[in-house]
Amino acid sequence: MLPLAFTRPLSHIRIGIHTIQEKWERHGFHCSNHTADYLREKFPLNISEDQFFVDASMIPSPEFFQEVSELKVNEALSSGAGDVLAYRADTLSTKEGLHLKEVQSDYLYIKHAWDIFLNNGQALEWDFKLLGESPQVVSESNTLIGSRIYIEEGAKVTASILNAETGPIYIGKDAEVMEGSIIRGPFALGESSEVKMGAKIYGPTTIGPHSKIGGEVSNSIFFGYSNKGHDGFVGNSVIGEWCNFGADSNVSNLKNNYSDVRLWSYDVEDYIESGQQFCGLIMGDHSKTSINSMLNTGTVIGVCSNIFGSGFPNKFVPSFSWGMEGQEYKLDKAIETASRVMARRSIELTEVDQAIMSWIFHHDQPYRQA
Repeated sequence: MLPLAFTRPLSHIRIGIHTIQEKWERHGFHCSNHTADYLREKFPLNISEDQFFVDASMIPSPEFFQEVSELKVNEALSSGAGDVLAYRADTLSTKEGLHLKEVQSDYLYIKHAWDIFLNNGQALEWDFKLLGESPQVVSESNTLIGSRIYIEEGAKVTASILNAETGPIYIGKDAEVMEGSIIRGPFALGESSEVKMGAKIYGPTTIGPHSKIGGEVSNSIFFGYSNKGHDGFVGNSVIGEWCNFGADSNVSNLKNNYSDVRLWSYDVEDYIESGQQFCGLIMGDHSKTSINSMLNTGTVIGVCSNIFGSGFPNKFVPSFSWGMEGQEYKLDKAIETASRVMARRSIELTEVDQAIMSWIFHHDQPYRQA
C-alpha cells in the first residue's frame, strides 16, 4: 500500500464515505493502531485485557460489525481459506488456540493501492446504507435523476445535475457543489469540500474533507485536504492528503495498446502487473504537479514530490523528488512548504509529523540516487 501507507496506518485510508477506522468508530468501537515503528508516536497502540483485533486491510459490510461484536474471548472470525479477519483476546500475539468461526457476512480486501478505487463503489453503498434520512432537501435549482441523495446540514448544491440511479450521492457537512456541475453516482463529497463550477464527475468517486475538485474526475479517491481545482482529467486514481494539481494536469488511465497496467511496487522494488486495464495515478501525501503536467498510465508518486517540466515524468517518482531530472527536494524546504500549506487550514505540522517526513526522506533516498 505504499506510498499511501507511508504517512498513515491502513485504517486511516478512505474508501467509500469514511476511513476504515471511522467505519468502526461509527459502530461504537474505540480504535487504536498497530503500526510500523516510526508511526507509533503519532498512532499509539492501546491494548486492554479484553478487546477486538481486526485486520485493517479489510472493508467490513454493515453486517460484519455485528458478527465481530458477538465474538467471545479467544474466538475469531476466519475467511473460507482460514485467514483470521478478527478475533477477541487480551494480546496482539494471541493467534494460536483461537476457536475459528467462518465469517457469514460480506467484506472486501484492499491488498494493493488499486483495490481502493476498484472497491470504492461497494464501500460507498455500504456506508450510504447506514445514513438514514437526509437532513436537507435538494434545491429545486438542480436536475435530479434518482432519489438516493443525502445532503448534510450546511451543504449547498446549486443548479447542477445529480444522477443517483447509477449509485448513491452523499454531500457532507458544509460542502458545496457549484453551478453547472454534473455528478454521476456513486459519489461522496467530504465535509467543507467543494466541487467547482462545471465539473464532471463519474463514480465511483470519493472526495475527502476540505478538498477542491474541478475539471473531470472518474472512479478516483482523494483522501482529503487535496486540491484539483482546475480543468484536467484524473481517472482510476488514489490521491493522498495535502496534494495539489496545477491547472490542466492530466492523468492517463488507459494505455494506447489497451494492455494491462504495470505499477511500481516498493515491496519487490520493481514494476508488477496490476491486472487492470484502467489504472491512473497513485500519489502520496504532500505531492504536487505544476500547470500542464502530463502523467502516464500507472504512475506512482511518493510523498513530498514536486512534478514540473516538459514531457512525462518517470512512472515511479520517489518521495522528495524535485522536477523531472531526479533532483532531491531538500527536507527542510519540504517541511517549510508543508507547514505553510497546512497552516492555511489552521492545522499544525507537528514535530512528530516532521520526524515521519524525515524517516520517509531517508527511506526513499536510494531510489532518488538510482
